[in-house]
Amino acid sequence: MGIGKKIMTWARIKSPWILHFNSGSCNGCDIEIVAALTPRFDVERFGVIIRGTPRHADVLVCSGPVTRQIRDRLKRIYDQMPSPKFVVAVGTCACTGGVFDGCYNVLGGIDSVIPVSAYIPGCPVNPEAIIDGVVKLVGSLEEGKSA
Repeated sequence: MGIGKKIMTWARIKSPWILHFNSGSCNGCDIEIVAALTPRFDVERFGVIIRGTPRHADVLVCSGPVTRQIRDRLKRIYDQMPSPKFVVAVGTCACTGGVFDGCYNVLGGIDSVIPVSAYIPGCPVNPEAIIDGVVKLVGSLEEGKSA
């Protein structure tokens, strides 16, 4: 591994930049993701910073099932992210489609459209689980595992 790749990996481990995307959830998981960003849970102590554009994000945090309407947007956002990129599915709906699975317009979980690096199940997921999932993802990068 060259010095440039080592520096990039170090920077991604020490300060992962995330992009939050709701693909059609009931907003339960969205509220918990936002709660994880507040001073009470303070994900910034791990260097996590939320970004507003996929071109600057390392980790895509998704909530909700994938609908036919949102499929192309989700794929476009994923394609705009620089490599290496990671996806975290937050909540039962993002993991499997949840209670919406089988509906005429729902395609399933996030992995039906883009590859997922980490799954955080729950309905809704509590902020501690979200933080734990992101920290474990970053830890796997530190150990050199492919995510």
